Amino acid sequence: MKRGQLIGIAIAGGAGLLAFILMRSIVNEPSAPKQVAVQVDATEVLVARHDIPLGQVTKATDFRWQTWPKEAVTPSFITEGSGGGMKVVEGAIARAPLLEGEPVTSQKLIKPGQGGVLAAILPSGMRAISTKIKEETAAGRLILPNDRVDVILTRRERSPTGQDEAVSDTLFQNVRVLAIGQSIGTKEGTKLSEGNASTATLELNPRQAELLARANSTGEISLALRSVVDGDLKGKGPTAAMNDQRGSTVRVLRYGVPSRAYGVN
Repeated sequence: MKRGQLIGIAIAGGAGLLAFILMRSIVNEPSAPKQVAVQVDATEVLVARHDIPLGQVTKATDFRWQTWPKEAVTPSFITEGSGGGMKVVEGAIARAPLLEGEPVTSQKLIKPGQGGVLAAILPSGMRAISTKIKEETAAGRLILPNDRVDVILTRRERSPTGQDEAVSDTLFQNVRVLAIGQSIGTKEGTKLSEGNASTATLELNPRQAELLARANSTGEISLALRSVVDGDLKGKGPTAAMNDQRGSTVRVLRYGVPSRAYGVN
């Protein structure tokens, strides 16, 4: 066989082999994944367009409609098909903070004429009562709404020697501050309370509110700010001083004689 014929056969064989490899790679190439559209039964739910703080008067622009699976919609949600729509929330007052994207419920908003905001945020059975404060009796005016404090009464008493002396008792522990002055919430970036605020409104039960009213007339009330770590972890609300260790009352021994018990739940 001539040399030219051998070269031609070799070239043809190489081309055939290359064609075989290319065809095999095409055949074995994985097919593109198929996308299957699943129809989800959904509805439009009203959600907060941005963070809404406690006590803010809301506008229609504070909310938007968001597609939501129907199976996840609860009766408290405001849906596009429900009566009222945006009119339900326009001009309302936030009785609890709302986060961006959070569904709006009627329980978190109150319309003017349905009661004050402070009354709306008070838990059942609790009372709001105010006490005078100043810089030296309120942690340098660094106490803000929703902080927790201990309530201390300082008064003058006559000692057995006939001399007047100052006596302090802790009346209640772990008391929630509802408002400082006229402010019931803090705006973003606010780190100080109202500079001219002269009152603090506290959350107490009825008996404790009576005791605080009496204490306001007998001496000076001071508020000791508690760490956020020492908050209301057990959900018990305000308690008498040393309540966890000594039962439901507090008695301070003075000159060997127990004093009046102030804090009872």
